[in-house]
Amino acid sequence: MFASNSLVELALSFQKSRILLTACELRVFTVLGKGKKLSMEVARAIGASERATDRLLNALCAMGLLKKRGILFSNTPTSSKFLGEDSPNFIRGLMHYVNMWDTWTDLTQAVRYGKSVSGRAISERGEKWLDAFIAAMHERAYKSASEVIKLLDLKKVSKVLDVGGGSGVYSMAFVRARKAITAAVFDLPNVVPLTKKYIKTEGLSDKINTVAGDYNVDEFGSGFDLVFLSAIIHINSPDKNQALILKASQGLNPGGQVVIQDFIMNEDRVRPDYGAIFALNMLVATEEGDTYTESEVRDWMRKAGLVNIIRKDTKFATTLIIGRKEG
Repeated sequence: MFASNSLVELALSFQKSRILLTACELRVFTVLGKGKKLSMEVARAIGASERATDRLLNALCAMGLLKKRGILFSNTPTSSKFLGEDSPNFIRGLMHYVNMWDTWTDLTQAVRYGKSVSGRAISERGEKWLDAFIAAMHERAYKSASEVIKLLDLKKVSKVLDVGGGSGVYSMAFVRARKAITAAVFDLPNVVPLTKKYIKTEGLSDKINTVAGDYNVDEFGSGFDLVFLSAIIHINSPDKNQALILKASQGLNPGGQVVIQDFIMNEDRVRPDYGAIFALNMLVATEEGDTYTESEVRDWMRKAGLVNIIRKDTKFATTLIIGRKEG
């Protein structure tokens, strides 16, 4: 049970989140670097008010994200490691969370009207938003992708289609898991140039190619042994998911697999709790998105002609639902 004090604390928890996001947006941790600076020096570097910057830095000290000695401010080891842009461990997805703040501000209106009141299609959100989004998705999956792929049966897989694959992070894991595998990342025309950069950085351009298109409109082609849909179904309505899984099934070779990875809800839609919260993220950010139950996904797969449907839970809070094409 919540006590009144804990309810107030919960209601005010947005304040610390906003302080961190503002500091990241203004590049405070990067400006401080490994040195010590006066608040006025930081203010000049970030182009902000001296008094307001001083108060922001003080609040970051109170939160344990900066240190203050006399009138000089510096990063903590944690902030230097994860929040400074020059660090190899920099959390590059933080700017995506800044963008999420804007859509979550409209939650009340989204609940009232039943859909996003501020969300735009990915193709309409601009280069800055897209860079941050793809960076966040890549960062989130980079360390887990290889472990997720280990849960799959790849013995007869040589050709993979990664639908809405973004940076290609899962395609990278597929081609590294088995030498015989090549992959194609299917994503929007404004995403594909970013995909190519990530693939080139990993030295995998000879194993992974890209296809520009809209998965709700364009055909996938055929001859695939596995079609992978990671973090895709939560963007769509049930009808669009049914059509998408049918299209994926039609593109498979006999015996091929459709693999869905997502937050899969219990039938009561309350647990897992992160999935219940994420459903609201889809409400504020998309026209028709939601989180779905295992029974819903199984039903879409059966109607698409898939059989031998199984579930495998990952240790990363996601679930794999796998169906095979007969033959």
